[in-house]
Amino acid sequence: MDKIVCPVCPHHCALREGAVGRCRARKCVGGKITCINYGKITSLALDPIEKKPLYYFYPGSRIVSVGSFGCNLSCPFCQNHEIAAAGSREARYARDMTPEEICEIAEETRDRGNIGVAYTYNEALVGYEFVRDTAKLVHEAGMKNVLVTNGTAELPILEELLPYIDAMNIDLKAFRPELYKWLGGDLQTVMNFITRAAQESHVELTSLIVPGKNDSLEDMEREAAWIAGIDPDIPLHITRYFPRHRMAEPPTRISLMREMKSVAERHLNRVLLGNV
Repeated sequence: MDKIVCPVCPHHCALREGAVGRCRARKCVGGKITCINYGKITSLALDPIEKKPLYYFYPGSRIVSVGSFGCNLSCPFCQNHEIAAAGSREARYARDMTPEEICEIAEETRDRGNIGVAYTYNEALVGYEFVRDTAKLVHEAGMKNVLVTNGTAELPILEELLPYIDAMNIDLKAFRPELYKWLGGDLQTVMNFITRAAQESHVELTSLIVPGKNDSLEDMEREAAWIAGIDPDIPLHITRYFPRHRMAEPPTRISLMREMKSVAERHLNRVLLGNV
């Protein structure tokens, strides 16, 4: 049988029957690319909306946050690598849940300040079908949907989700193509994703500042100017790195974080520091 190309992200994994893609969540089954993490829930919590982070979308509210397994990037500083880097074997203890069950939990927690469902923890778009199906039900119930994503997906996937997503936090991990290659991604894909998402949804961006990698003030200047070209009111969360996963470098200097914020504020109206 010929290889089948997965259309979800720029890796475009060409898979033979039974093979699993780079994200560990998509597999060639019966000559079709199938989402094998559909309904496989590894994380479920009622979080403050600010934890996503979203600071300008229903501030003070809470949101049911769900995650599965798999990711199409390979960030050595990943904070959720236990599930993001997991495949179906590692995540065999995941709980099977339907979109209807997730929606029911969302409705049952309205009286606890819940406004809807956030798709987060791992990379939600490698299992976009579950996001789509759940988000439809959540909207029908009169509640909100939030997507937390690295933005490394092709635009047709985004178009399929946009009618149901009310807000997004999108990682903009660097502003140089070679740094995105280091992470296993593509800067232009993420830029395209952000540009389109901001036309239809509330968007906030997050940039984690990793010492020796994306800590250039010149890069932050270019990044902030580019974001302002879309909308200077887009919030940018500049977040402090701490050693995690395969990276042991010391945390980002707080003084550098403040410099980054000052540079970004030359172009953007809403710049926030995280983890300081």
